[in-house]
Amino acid sequence: MFKSIVVGTDGSDTATQAVREAVDLASAVGAKLEIVSAYAPVPAGRLNEERRQAPEDVQWAINEREDVDTTLEAAAVVARGAGVEVEVYARQGDPADAILDVAEERGSDLVIVGNRGMTGAKRFLLGSVPNKVSHHAPCSVLIIRTT
Repeated sequence: MFKSIVVGTDGSDTATQAVREAVDLASAVGAKLEIVSAYAPVPAGRLNEERRQAPEDVQWAINEREDVDTTLEAAAVVARGAGVEVEVYARQGDPADAILDVAEERGSDLVIVGNRGMTGAKRFLLGSVPNKVSHHAPCSVLIIRTT
C-alpha cells in the first residue's frame, strides 16, 4: 500500500498530532516515515553573539538548525518507539516546499499534513502549508483534522 510516508512538523501541538497519526499509519502498513521540518535562515551576527554568550563546551551546538534538529529528534523518538523506520530532514525555507521536495526526492506514496490554517478565511490565503501541499504534492495527501 504505502512504502514511504512524509509528514511535516514544527513542533507545535497540532503538528505533533499529525506526526502521531503518521506514525500510527506507518506502523499499520509497514511504511518508512520521512519527517520534515523547515527553518528560516538565522543572521550570522545573531549566531556569533549566541556562541559568545554560551559556555565553551556547548558553543559547537549553536547553529541555525539547532531548534529544528531538536524538533525532528522529538518526532523521530515517537516513530522509533512505535517500531517505525524513520528518516529526518531539516530544510531551509518554506515549510510546504520542504515537504513537497522530500516527497518528490524520496518517491513517497503519501504526504500527511494537519488541517491547521485551512478553516475560515485563512484557507484562501497563499502560504497555507496544508493548502499548498494538497495542490502540489507528487503523491496522495491525507489531511488530518488537528484543530
